[in-house]
Amino acid sequence: MCSILGLLDIHGSSDALRAEMLERSRRMRHRGPDWSGIHADERAILAHERLAIVDPVSGAQPLYSADGNVVLAVNGEIYNHGELQARHTPGHAYATASDCEVILGLYECMAPAELARALNGIFAFVLWDAAAGRYLIARDPIGVMPLYWGRDRDGRRVVASELKALHDFCDEFEIFPPGHIYDSQSDELIRYWDPAWRHQMPTTIDDEEQAVAALAEGLEAAVTRQLMCDVPYGALLSGGLDSSIIAALAARHSARRVEAGEREPAWFPRLHTFSVGLEGSPDLAAAERVAAHIGSVHHAFTYTLQEGLDAVEDVIRHLETYDVTTIRAATPMFLMSRRIKAMGIKMVLSGEGADEMFGGYLYFHKAPNPEEFHFETIRKLDALHQFDCLRANKSTAAWGVEARVPFLDVELLETAMTIAPRLKMTGPERMEKYLLRRAFEHLLPADIAWRQKEQFSDGVGYGWIDALRDQAAVRVSEAEMNAAEERFPVNPPATREAYFYRSLFEKHYPEPAAIATVPGGKSIACSSPAAIAWDPEFANRADPSGRAVAGVHQQAT
Repeated sequence: MCSILGLLDIHGSSDALRAEMLERSRRMRHRGPDWSGIHADERAILAHERLAIVDPVSGAQPLYSADGNVVLAVNGEIYNHGELQARHTPGHAYATASDCEVILGLYECMAPAELARALNGIFAFVLWDAAAGRYLIARDPIGVMPLYWGRDRDGRRVVASELKALHDFCDEFEIFPPGHIYDSQSDELIRYWDPAWRHQMPTTIDDEEQAVAALAEGLEAAVTRQLMCDVPYGALLSGGLDSSIIAALAARHSARRVEAGEREPAWFPRLHTFSVGLEGSPDLAAAERVAAHIGSVHHAFTYTLQEGLDAVEDVIRHLETYDVTTIRAATPMFLMSRRIKAMGIKMVLSGEGADEMFGGYLYFHKAPNPEEFHFETIRKLDALHQFDCLRANKSTAAWGVEARVPFLDVELLETAMTIAPRLKMTGPERMEKYLLRRAFEHLLPADIAWRQKEQFSDGVGYGWIDALRDQAAVRVSEAEMNAAEERFPVNPPATREAYFYRSLFEKHYPEPAAIATVPGGKSIACSSPAAIAWDPEFANRADPSGRAVAGVHQQAT
């Protein structure tokens, strides 16, 4: 995890601007506490705050081409860098062992869209070619890594990993869209990642046994790729299906070094796993069972309701959102990440993405047909960068920890999203994520493999959501709620809890930020607004908690 900040299209001296960009980059130093770097010339400034995960010794950024004309600042990990170097740039002289430096090599031999499409990783980058007066800006396909861009009053382009670095500098700004690359030479924002399954019903894998085998092979390969690491790492383990599978697969490969093709012992051979919850929460108990089963060194952290409530404003400031579901789930994750960093862990694997790919949320039981089911998964994947990916990235980055998400590996996505949707559908006799459960039930205790979905904010303890609602009831008056639409005309809060979060957000990011960067619309149990039409009762019970889907969710007792 790192941060990048770019100021481009500069005309004239950049000396004063350099100092300004250093100060703004410092606002994101929590993302990269290990080192700071900056490049400044008469037309561009690139600043970087580094969290050293791969090649801690020589991989500091910005990175430069051999002649010094091309400058690169990256926030991310390129998991297939070795393969790309061997296949496309065999004669290129790389100056470091950084996985990100391969982007410089590919720039010499590929068009921008081809370059971005070749990368398997999580990334946001700015590349400045001083000789050509050209720059590229790109973001990974799903938007695991955050990125914002805008223009200041002088028309200069500004790019930053977090909103806090540019919202009060730019006259206009927005989220840089995932799966896109911008080329200043053509002044074109290009969608480089647009697989066929985003537009049509897939049928490539139309057999249940084939689907189960393909998922088993594909996810194990993704986890193995993402164990690329030169520092102590771990896995988040809620005790739910998704994180349990990731932890179980990581445990199978933790003893051997991935970078050496698993031919050498790993530098940190014991897998450490981490869970968080209120005392007695369902997740803590389930995580302990999984950890004992897979043989990980497990660390269970508890927090009190008051500790969680005290952290909410910090969570909103770091996450840069007022979305109710995101804040509910992010707060315990934020508290856990601080404890993880205190133990010397710098990277964790996490289970985000499976619910979107496989229709794991409980409202998917109401999908009327395979087509509606499939295109709801697309809507969910397209929105991940504003919800679960944002939460996982910024909750951990707040304390200098990197979260990696193997379910969102581009090769695995291609496998999972080309399975015929009828095989993924849920129903009275078919549990959500049935194929995934079948593929990995042999690695887990049976009661975990077939445990029903708990949203993270529910699983940490049902009292958590109730405490948030109670606090909001005290903080927000009836008069304020009656005037909510007047105070917040865009995405007006519908509940006191939502109003409370919005008011805290406004303290740090005034109204233009709310309009430009935070989504709105009703949801039930994390649905897209479109899926509310699946059941007439959804509109009356719209609430992001899984408890809102009556007749499907069974609260733990």
